[in-house]
Amino acid sequence: MVGSRSPLLFVFLAIPILYLLALVAFPVAYNILMSLQDVTLGNITSFARPFVGLDNYREVLGDPDFRKVLLNSLLFVAANVIAQLGIGLAVALFFSQRFPGVHFLRGLLLAAWMLPALVVGALWKWLFATQYGVINFAIGSPVHWLADPSLSLASVTIANVWFGMPFSMILISAALTGIPLEPYEAAALDGAGPVQRFRYITLPALRPALLAVACLITIYTMRAFDLIFAMTGGGPLDSSNVLPLFSYQFTFQQFRFGIGAAIGTFAFFIVFAVALLYVHTLRREAVE
Repeated sequence: MVGSRSPLLFVFLAIPILYLLALVAFPVAYNILMSLQDVTLGNITSFARPFVGLDNYREVLGDPDFRKVLLNSLLFVAANVIAQLGIGLAVALFFSQRFPGVHFLRGLLLAAWMLPALVVGALWKWLFATQYGVINFAIGSPVHWLADPSLSLASVTIANVWFGMPFSMILISAALTGIPLEPYEAAALDGAGPVQRFRYITLPALRPALLAVACLITIYTMRAFDLIFAMTGGGPLDSSNVLPLFSYQFTFQQFRFGIGAAIGTFAFFIVFAVALLYVHTLRREAVE
């Protein structure tokens, strides 16, 4: 019986392996190869391209615009991790209570996360508009949210937190359901209040899940492109630019494919390092 199922088992294993090789491994390897070559419009269709070694990486690292964009990316990711985790945890705790309409409200909140990023970017661009934006109308002052270099990164961060927070909320809610009720009942009998129960029971129990969610937020935020492209295009003066968008600009606007590939490789290895941390967190949680 086991032998008769072996060929089918190999087929099922081959499908995801071929998928990963074709759509993950090959693009990554091809991008790294391009980052080591001088790729132009004239030779992009050919594999016979001159190798330049690490020259593209040296040029990228020496570019002050790259350092600015890298700092933007790190600030963007850090703000999203802190805000999405904090707000997601608060909302998950709120929806863990029993009240009429809780399931409807949770589903309504998730509907925002299901929207395409370009749609969300267009929506928030309208909300932040200087002349006719709802936010300026509410505060009664014409603030240049997207045109002011000191505000543009904060504006796209707010939009991305709103977009990604429901994802964090639903993962944290799932982790909350796995916490047994007995410790809460024992703590209540001992006179522990809500804050003490959260600090000494809920938070320690959620710590592995929160670390995993933080890794996922980092991975998704490092890949952010559509929303920022729709809102600011990375401007003004690269004040809201991030690595994926910066790589796109060099590749498809300036046609400097080797430089764009080098920038993409930097972003890939940052995401890869966080992905390894995420896998390590899942393994440790499974052991515990």
